[in-house]
Amino acid sequence: MSSRARGILGWSVAAALLAVVLHAGVAVAEDVDGTLKKIKSSGTLTLGYRESSPPFSFAGPDKRPAGYSIDLCLQVAAAVQKALGLSELKLSWVPVTPETRIEAVKRGTVDIECGSTTASLSRQEQVDFSLMTFVDGGGLLITKESNLRGIGDLAGKRVAVATGTTTERALAEFLKGEFVTAQTVPVKDHAEGMAALQAGKVDAYASDRAILVGLALTAPDPKRFALSAVAFSYEPYALMVRRNDATFRLLVNRALSDVYRSGRILSIYDRWFGVFGKPSVVLQAMYQLNALPE
Repeated sequence: MSSRARGILGWSVAAALLAVVLHAGVAVAEDVDGTLKKIKSSGTLTLGYRESSPPFSFAGPDKRPAGYSIDLCLQVAAAVQKALGLSELKLSWVPVTPETRIEAVKRGTVDIECGSTTASLSRQEQVDFSLMTFVDGGGLLITKESNLRGIGDLAGKRVAVATGTTTERALAEFLKGEFVTAQTVPVKDHAEGMAALQAGKVDAYASDRAILVGLALTAPDPKRFALSAVAFSYEPYALMVRRNDATFRLLVNRALSDVYRSGRILSIYDRWFGVFGKPSVVLQAMYQLNALPE
């Protein structure tokens, strides 16, 4: 075979391989399943959000979803639209509560939950989680006139806590471990817990510390409230998605990793937490550890 013939044959083989690769790429884009298939066929991404969990996820003054987790989910939405090659992607926002959020993800009522949900091993029996999005810990919000400062002051006090949260379990274990008898008052969400605290029906409201600060800052009289010195849990946040949908979870994780690698996370953090100062050393480490390479 002449060199010219071999060259022609080589180009033919290369062109054929390129065609196969291109065809495979199209097939991957078209042959989606699970959550991505649902999104592509409907042209809609359905997102769950919390109505009263500032600064992570809440209904803003215009009643539209707002917050740190909402901004991260908007980054995910942009990645989904690009991956599916959609000229337009509609976003449908569905309110969820601590009690309904897991079931909403399991049943497909929402495709992704954008709130302040702690990723735990027991919850992974029902749903999957994205890469971590925040690191927090449980604490107590009190009024400044309260004498509730340390662990010993909790005896006999009324502490409100939202049902269906990791805080509920962590608080119970903490009180038991410290041999402190306090009356826990179940509430359905942060709004009800804050209302009870403001009305003097409880002595403290238990939740994650960043949420408590957000609740205090959005209260009519923020200076009335303070965080107690009590801290009792570790809360790694993540976005919830349906179990066993590796393709969609990978797309979500790619979007988050890109936000961390690019540094865009810092402007998102500053928008919602700038008043608290720079990210903690632990949170900065979390961003770096989750900035996975492609």
